[in-house]
Amino acid sequence: MASSVAPLALSASAAAIRENPKRIGVGKRGDNLFFKGKAFGRVRMAVAVNVSRFESVTMAPPDPILGVSEAFKADTSDVKLNLGVGAYRTEELQPYVLNVVRKAENLMLERGENKEYLPIEGLAAFNKVTADLLFGANNIVVQEGKSFRDWITSFSCSIYTKIFSGCKSFNIISHMGVPWSEYRYYDPRTVGLDFDGMLADIKAAPDGSFVLLHGCAHNPTGIDPTPEQWNKLADIIQDKNHIPFFDVAYQGFASGSLDTDAYSVRLFVERGLELLVAQSYSKNLGLYAERIGAINVVCSSSDAAARVKSQLKRLARPMYSNPPVHGARIVANVVGDPTLFNEWKQEMELMAGRIKNVRQRLFDYLSRKDKSGKDWSFILKQIGMFSFTGLNKAQSEHMTNKWHVYMTKDGRISLAGLSLSKCEYLADAIIDSFHNVS
Repeated sequence: MASSVAPLALSASAAAIRENPKRIGVGKRGDNLFFKGKAFGRVRMAVAVNVSRFESVTMAPPDPILGVSEAFKADTSDVKLNLGVGAYRTEELQPYVLNVVRKAENLMLERGENKEYLPIEGLAAFNKVTADLLFGANNIVVQEGKSFRDWITSFSCSIYTKIFSGCKSFNIISHMGVPWSEYRYYDPRTVGLDFDGMLADIKAAPDGSFVLLHGCAHNPTGIDPTPEQWNKLADIIQDKNHIPFFDVAYQGFASGSLDTDAYSVRLFVERGLELLVAQSYSKNLGLYAERIGAINVVCSSSDAAARVKSQLKRLARPMYSNPPVHGARIVANVVGDPTLFNEWKQEMELMAGRIKNVRQRLFDYLSRKDKSGKDWSFILKQIGMFSFTGLNKAQSEHMTNKWHVYMTKDGRISLAGLSLSKCEYLADAIIDSFHNVS
């Protein structure tokens, strides 16, 4: 396609011909811009104006999280920190591929496994181990077949959820045109959970609403309900006939224990509630680029589960037809093999332990260096990869502009991108931004 400059030049020439044809030799013999030889009484000229069919397309705003990484890469400072993206890093702040993942991939090569299409519902071995991992292998919903696994779902309903900037759940729900409302969750006064507000809003929601919950290591706040609070939430959701929809992206990665991090989901299942659970292996197995996960639906009967599964397969067929196999085989090999499974649990404990150590070190520096008497203990009460610092948008921007600390504008930082050696520098940046920027 011609460049955008060419049509402008042609249009100018055409205008010149119309204004003064003799000036450029049109209508007389001799050299002119368009022909040589016999003169012509008139020149007919078609000018193609190169206008894109996409002229009306507007520029999309930068992604609130991925845009942080792009800005970080462009910064040439030696002290810069990228605390925006939720991806685990080593103490040297390098990406980490788990040893069990490498072993699982070697097994796949040794077996010479093919790349044939999977069934719509995915890899059977993956489906089994992922349900066992989430609910527990001895759970009744697994043994009696009241749960099924697929890869994606779509539905029309009312959803009550707590949405924060950059949340993919918000983007998905909005693009689907599903009506949704927020419930209270984060309390900026305490940098903690507004549990009373959360209960009141869920109780006020229309009966039978879907309620989106983070099973553990709430993103972005790192603030989780206590076991006692989960029980109270289950009471209200059951009384209101709501349908809980859990997002479980950090099982085993939050506390270091797969069972501890599955407490909320297993509690609701034990109560006999029908529910949905979205799982991801991006964090706990480090399979970020594999995009591997599952949707689990617990129904009140095996017959209902079979019918719902048939509808999800019907939806999946025109959307993606069948899921990718590579990540599913990695999960099936790791979780399904006792030796690799135990190695994986040890690696998760190490990853979770490193983040806990960073969290503690950051708190120690904040408490020691801030002479104002501010209570920074909320840092230790939070759990998982992220921490909500309590910094507002202006303070977060100051962190970037002065200190070269890249983070989301809502005050969230990823502790997975922080090393022990950088904790003092980050504490200085937080203290300066909190006290000197309003």
